[in-house]
Amino acid sequence: MTSNLQLVREHQMYLRVEKGLRPLSCEAYQRDLEQFAEYQENHAGLLLTAQQADLAGFMEHLRHHGVESRSIARKLSCLRGFYRWLLLDKRIQHDPTLNLETPATWKVLPKSLAEVEVAEMLGRTSVAANSPEADAVALRDHAMLELLYAGGLRVSELVTLREEDLHLDQARVQVCGKGDKERVVPLGRAAIEALEKYLRQGRPWLARHSAGQKLAHGVFLSVRGRGLTRQSIWQIVKSANHRASPHKLRHSCATHMVEHGADLRSVQTLLGHADIATTQIYTHLALGRLKQVHRMHHPRARRVTP
Repeated sequence: MTSNLQLVREHQMYLRVEKGLRPLSCEAYQRDLEQFAEYQENHAGLLLTAQQADLAGFMEHLRHHGVESRSIARKLSCLRGFYRWLLLDKRIQHDPTLNLETPATWKVLPKSLAEVEVAEMLGRTSVAANSPEADAVALRDHAMLELLYAGGLRVSELVTLREEDLHLDQARVQVCGKGDKERVVPLGRAAIEALEKYLRQGRPWLARHSAGQKLAHGVFLSVRGRGLTRQSIWQIVKSANHRASPHKLRHSCATHMVEHGADLRSVQTLLGHADIATTQIYTHLALGRLKQVHRMHHPRARRVTP
């Protein structure tokens, strides 16, 4: 019988070749699949022989260890795709995920930073980037933080961003998001200026330190001329503000836009959400803004004082 490891590798090949998924997407699927495979092995089971009870037990195991409903739902989605592939390939006779319910995902507003907190963070990195002693790393970090906040990019989207994706003369950037779906993200003047300075003065210096290795095509490079990893980007953001993260900057971008009157459809487009339901976690902010506008402009909205 085919081993768990071999099945995982075959599925990875299928995702890359047949589905055309990018490496980062494939890696995420692989991690989720390997986690279930490890659970099965600990219970003397195999991926091919898994039953509905095994998957239900796996989800309960995740819940017991504090894994959030959203993460469990993502892992179940990965397993659905995996067992659908096995079923179509006639390696199994029944899909064990068929009647499993997706865990209810709470519509909780993601944590974000206050506007003043973001302004202070970007102000500090701006001072460092514009000082006479500024080095390439300071220019890079400031440009990266400005871009994360301005465009609400995912960290994975920042990792795969290439120079040819930047269209700064048109105040926009081309982003490849989840499912390899491309979208156009507009940029403001602060982000454009920071990126232009980094590309002009910072990145060439970092690129020279590739030490003869093949230079990465990523926009943001390490001091060795290689593309930054997800982990290194998280560390850079944390060093700028211990309460911040790339994920929080993305949600801060959306939260602050809604608070200033942006409609949810526009925020959906900016963030690259496939479903408006995902963006609706910001609904109560939009309703707050709507109530404020109603009180200000509707002739009968204000309470008459006797």
